[in-house]
Amino acid sequence: MRLNELLHIKYPFIQGGMANIATGTFAAAVSNAGGLGLIGAGGMNTEMLREQIRICRSLTDKPFGVNLMLMNPDAPAMAEMLVEEGVKIVTTGAGYPGKYLPMWKKAHMLVMPVVSSTAVAKRLERDGADAVIAEGCESGGHVGEMTTMALVPQIADAVSIPVIAAGGIADGRQLAAAFALGAVGAQVGTCLLVSEECPIHPAYKEAVLKAKDNDTIVTGRIAGTPVRILKNQMAREYVKQEKAGADVMELEHFTLGSLRRAVFDGDTKTGSLMAGQVSGQLKEIRPIAAIFEEMTEDCDRVIAELRRD
Repeated sequence: MRLNELLHIKYPFIQGGMANIATGTFAAAVSNAGGLGLIGAGGMNTEMLREQIRICRSLTDKPFGVNLMLMNPDAPAMAEMLVEEGVKIVTTGAGYPGKYLPMWKKAHMLVMPVVSSTAVAKRLERDGADAVIAEGCESGGHVGEMTTMALVPQIADAVSIPVIAAGGIADGRQLAAAFALGAVGAQVGTCLLVSEECPIHPAYKEAVLKAKDNDTIVTGRIAGTPVRILKNQMAREYVKQEKAGADVMELEHFTLGSLRRAVFDGDTKTGSLMAGQVSGQLKEIRPIAAIFEEMTEDCDRVIAELRRD
């Protein structure tokens, strides 16, 4: 069964829960285009998230969900609020959602945590997760150590619940590869940054479009908080200071408010331009529906050609 059949949507895509980007309006646009839109709780408090859920519901009659970042101080209150608001699908990141699973499952919610190891995936299956999102380090934002190519098949072999691939997927060839690795669909984020509907500043979109294959870098590896972003003045200085032994407080000087500066102000010099390694593939701004349609059709074509060979 493919992801679109599992979620009752048109295409086998989940939109990444991008903090400060994945608003209710954007999630609704993704859902209306045939994917599963997610409202990203990162950077929100409980009432802000509640408002975005209601906005999303007013703009689409299609399935949508919420991505809950468990490191958010409001995560416990948010977890309860999702039940109150009747949210049916939740993905999680930046922590283990075990203590919320009984409450969510009692409310008949579909729970799909993001994972970066087989051990966590197996534990989540035992605890009642409905699926897992195996995210490789090619993705933008917070990353693990394993690549999608290595991670997805190992998790697919380790669990019996559906596995969704994430990281490094922006065209039909990569979607076909995800299916070959054992995934039922894909979570995508970077390719949606350059969609017409994405609410980021035009300068941010332009930076993604101009990026080449080696134009991303991971900051925070030494500190244990790795984040993949586009190379810019802030990123280079951060890595330089990190290698020189700067402490967490000194490094925070570079990152405090940097994502908001990128998203809302278009600050491409000192902003945190979170984007994955597929940035070098992206060449134009298009509607979300066109992105999804092309990826799916190209995937089907690639699979058909491989079968003929």
